[in-house]
Amino acid sequence: MEVFQLLIPIFTEYGYLAVFVMLLICGFGVPIPEDVTLVTGGVIAGLGHANVHTMFAVGMAGVMIGDGLMFVLGRVYGQRLQMLPGFRSILTPERFARAQDAFHKYGKWVMFVARFLPGLRTPVFFSAGMSRRVSFGTWFMMDGLAALISVPIWVYLGYYGAQNWDWMFSVLHKFQHGIFALLGILAVWMLARWWKRRRQQATDRR
Repeated sequence: MEVFQLLIPIFTEYGYLAVFVMLLICGFGVPIPEDVTLVTGGVIAGLGHANVHTMFAVGMAGVMIGDGLMFVLGRVYGQRLQMLPGFRSILTPERFARAQDAFHKYGKWVMFVARFLPGLRTPVFFSAGMSRRVSFGTWFMMDGLAALISVPIWVYLGYYGAQNWDWMFSVLHKFQHGIFALLGILAVWMLARWWKRRRQQATDRR
């Protein structure tokens, strides 16, 4: 709520540019909730300061370019970038180790799941680029598919809830809980597949 109230006057004043820049910042792992940023963009559209469909397009561009920059930086600069002070605070060894572990277990699908996990999104995309085992096209497909689910939900929720913030935040929290529940089910399914494949490989080697 505090972040929302802070963003409202900034987005009202500077419109699409402010939303786009804030989403780029989110892509670099700065602890600003991306869902609240998108909802706030929808709210200013609902209040008449922007067009909601244009806001959706700006939201898609912001999240995809922000995520894409982390993938490309991982591909081009890799470990050299990890040593820089600013990036060390975002790409901590713990986060990077978790991202690497998830990436090795679940493959390309972890990039889909990472879109919904703010603390893991940046290191996962950076790790995917650095590994050189994921093509830009594969990253774009998985992240783009996830963004096509998350971005319109948050932008249009803000648009329709612009006149009733209590209802909007109630629905926002329900959506967040629902997404985490679905991701939990997906993670269990992916883990079961990984374990089954590992056992099969062990059997084949005997």
